[in-house]
Amino acid sequence: MLPRSEEGVDVDPSAPRVLVVDDDEAVRTLASWQLESDGFAVAQAGDGAEAMTAIDAERPDLVVLDLTMPGVGGLDVLRRVRGAATTEALPVIVLSGRSGETDRIVGLDLGADDYLVKPFSPGELAARVRSVLRRSRPTAATNPPVVCGHLALDAAARETTVGGEPVELTAREFDLLAFLVAHPRQVFSRAQLLAQVWRSEGWQGEATVTEHVHRLRAKLGLDPAARPRIRTVRGVGYQLDP
Repeated sequence: MLPRSEEGVDVDPSAPRVLVVDDDEAVRTLASWQLESDGFAVAQAGDGAEAMTAIDAERPDLVVLDLTMPGVGGLDVLRRVRGAATTEALPVIVLSGRSGETDRIVGLDLGADDYLVKPFSPGELAARVRSVLRRSRPTAATNPPVVCGHLALDAAARETTVGGEPVELTAREFDLLAFLVAHPRQVFSRAQLLAQVWRSEGWQGEATVTEHVHRLRAKLGLDPAARPRIRTVRGVGYQLDP
């Protein structure tokens, strides 16, 4: 179904597939129109239950997800996506009318790759979709994986293993880990990490960095005595201790 737009127009079957989930038909229509104009294949879902069915059936490359919907809400969808082995690495951009920092942190803590607040610019949404897809898709291998203790990070394939076991990271978690691995022992403030990893996108606060570090530590599962580990330098920021 995804190789055709909502208007039934044939699109490139190789185009990235985006699922837009929102209970507001006007929002779905606007977002879908912009994404299709930018060359994406788009499908729509009007609630969380319909979204889960579409994710299982269509296997989209990315989901644009509203949080506030009747029945199965967006946070429930995000939890299910991150909790299933077949979808835990699926990129998700939250598109929400909730603009508070707490709401953004909750979305990010559950594994969202990006968070855009309504009312939104359709062009900015398309740009963020392209950005997240670039970060999440493998590129041609140019360098061997970087090995740091029990941690191995393959930047070309965007794959991470700990002790030989694969670890599923969101696109932003991978970018943050890759940046720290590339600069071992260097201490970076949260503001510096926002600028280098998030490219100073305006909506994030420094709490975003804290949440991503917390999630990385949990996923890497490294014993405090093991190497490498992400250390907190009190009053300054974080460093990767190899």
